[in-house]
Amino acid sequence: MSTDATYQALRALKLDGMADVFAELAAQNAKASLDPTQWVSHMVAREKSIRDARRLQSRLRAARLRQADATMDKVDFTAERTLDRPAFEALRGGAWIETHRTVLMSGPCGVGKSFLACALGHEACKHDKSVLYFRMPQLFAELANAKQAGTYDRLFNKIKRTDVLILDDWGPDLMTAAQRRDLMEIVDARYERKSTVITSQLPFEKWYDIIADPTLADAILDRLVHQAYRFDLAGVSMRKAPVDVKKDIPSAKPSFGRLLSKPAHPANR
Repeated sequence: MSTDATYQALRALKLDGMADVFAELAAQNAKASLDPTQWVSHMVAREKSIRDARRLQSRLRAARLRQADATMDKVDFTAERTLDRPAFEALRGGAWIETHRTVLMSGPCGVGKSFLACALGHEACKHDKSVLYFRMPQLFAELANAKQAGTYDRLFNKIKRTDVLILDDWGPDLMTAAQRRDLMEIVDARYERKSTVITSQLPFEKWYDIIADPTLADAILDRLVHQAYRFDLAGVSMRKAPVDVKKDIPSAKPSFGRLLSKPAHPANR
């Protein structure tokens, strides 16, 4: 087969990366310096690189991250928001996804909770994991619309099966009966099977009250808190111009009140 025919065949097979390297090597007359194994190695490496990049972009589009440019490399650990760097950096490898752990973040408006959550989502996409991002009001609205449209099961199964579900902005409004039932179904379906990231402006101890039903609150939070990584952020809004602040800003100790008093389900940091 001629050089041009080989190139066209690779294109026809949609092996664009291999085709490009083949053409480059052929133009350089690399036959004299590279053996067949090296040719194949170069071609396969380029093809894999291109396919990995395409797969990442596909994962990111499907994730619908609120801050698509958020990455672990861009996380600002110098900001005075009490972010535990070693604990957060430990999430980079994706082991928490393989073990189906939960990540919970609380902190005032503007301290970067959404950015951190999206950075975790981006990192998960890099590891070829499926990700879905919802603001909590958006999630409940889409579920309600799906019920009316007769597509609830399809949406629920999509949420249930995704590797990393990001739920941004828990609270401050009390949940309705339908919302807490939907949340219970989602949390229960994903418990110890998939990973979830939740952020909220509310202190951890207020999450219980938002559910507005003691029985369901116990059931939901018991599943979320079990083996969760918790980050309690503090500090001034990162959206504002820099101002002088005290360096040692106290961080509220996370507590879900009566729920966390149960010794059977400690939340790991």
